[in-house]
Parts: sequence; structure tokens; C-alpha cells
Amino acid sequence: MTNQNPTRVVTGEVRFSYVNLLKPRAPQFGGEPKYSVTILLPKSDVATKQLIDAAIEAAKQKGKAEKWNGVIPPQVAVPIHDGDGVRPSDGMPFGQECKGHWVFTATSSVDHPPKIVDASLNPIMDPTEVYSGMYGRIAINFAPYSNAGKKGIGVYISQNVMKTRDGEPLGASAPDAATDFGGAPQQPTYQQPAQPSYGQQTYQPPAPYGGQQYQQVPPSSAPGHLQSQQAYGQTQQAQIDPITGQPINGGVYGI
Repeated sequence: MTNQNPTRVVTGEVRFSYVNLLKPRAPQFGGEPKYSVTILLPKSDVATKQLIDAAIEAAKQKGKAEKWNGVIPPQVAVPIHDGDGVRPSDGMPFGQECKGHWVFTATSSVDHPPKIVDASLNPIMDPTEVYSGMYGRIAINFAPYSNAGKKGIGVYISQNVMKTRDGEPLGASAPDAATDFGGAPQQPTYQQPAQPSYGQQTYQPPAPYGGQQYQQVPPSSAPGHLQSQQAYGQTQQAQIDPITGQPINGGVYGI
């Protein structure tokens, strides 16, 4: 069937990162909350990449007709980045999970929440089934924008998302208790002191339980004290654009 919308693409299987598909997230410094997801497209999926390239070109023509005063700028910001390269914002390499992939972020407004289904097209009701690191397919739309003098192509979630299978979760995870505390604690043992010979008994002050001496550490020198003081009063961390590495201020992802 012929695609009636040349700017819309349904991907092959991709991996999802920075998943905010169930609840929109507001930028730290103002702006509308948005649903968002970073998409890792394997470079081996040449067919999907060709569809995306064609959709970007179609979006440029749309920008020429509707937003850019009849001219396609010589430099149009495109949303697709090479996961084997470096981030355009700071020159730092992309994360290890991005290697061998094309990387881009798609968003959707609060008025258009994504519809998430499983591989059998059944709606996913369990929120724990939707997470960064899972694999799936997604319908996306490419559209031109003109923002603060910058002209480019944005990527938007075109409503439908399918989870095809589970994957290793991405993102920081807390270490287990054994890592933090070194395994199960050993119970202290009490040893009966040897009895001195008759006539040689001397008084010894009683040892603390288990024979261990304890010294109180002033709170100012306790580990983590300085960090907790520095963190005091902070109620929200800045939202970072996963593509550019910069705080999001209500603008377009990936620019």
C-alpha cells in the first residue's frame, strides 16, 4: 500500500531509551510537558534508514512551502545522529548502548498520548512493562520547524508504539545490599577471659561487648555529610536532553 504521508515512518525493531511514554515530563525551566523517547535504530536496518532519509527530504520540502519563506536553508538541522560518533553539543561520545545505531529523540504533546501495545497488538496496562532498554517499533513523523532563528527537522511520535520484547534495562540502577555492605554481617563472639593464677589476680576494666572499641565520628566528618549538606534544599534536577547533553528549556529535543 502506498504511503499517503511521506513524512511518516513506521520503524523496524529499535531499542528505546529515556522512556517517558506513560507520563509527560515537564522541562526544568518551563515549557509544556511532553511525552518523549530516544530511539536507537540499528545501522543494519538499512530499509528503515532509507525511509527516514526520504521522510526528512519530504519534510524539507514542506518547510520550504510552509515555514521557510520558499527557501530551503543551506544548513538544516537534522535530528538523526551517529551513535558511533560524538554528541554535537560537547564532543563527548554517545553511550555504549548507542554504538552501531542511529540515535534520535521523538516527542509528543500532552494532547496526543502514545498508544502502547504488545507484539499481539494488545494494550499494555502494566506500567512496569514499559521501560528504557526494551525493544519495539514506533510510528514517527518528521516535520519542519523554525525556532529562535534556527531551522530544522523535528521528530514526533505518531501515536503508536509496539513493544516487541524485553531487553536489559538502561540507566543507573542502585547496587544490591551485598555490594554496599559486603555480605552478611558476622555476629560478634564473646570469649571467656583466662583466669589468673592465685595470688596474681589484678583488676581489669570490662571490655565492650565483643572486645571492640567504638569511637564516635563527628557528624561533620562522617562520609556523605558534605554531600548531604550540598544537596539540601534541592527539590528537582535539571532535565537533560539525551542527545545534546544540555538542559532543556522548552525547546526542541536534539538541537
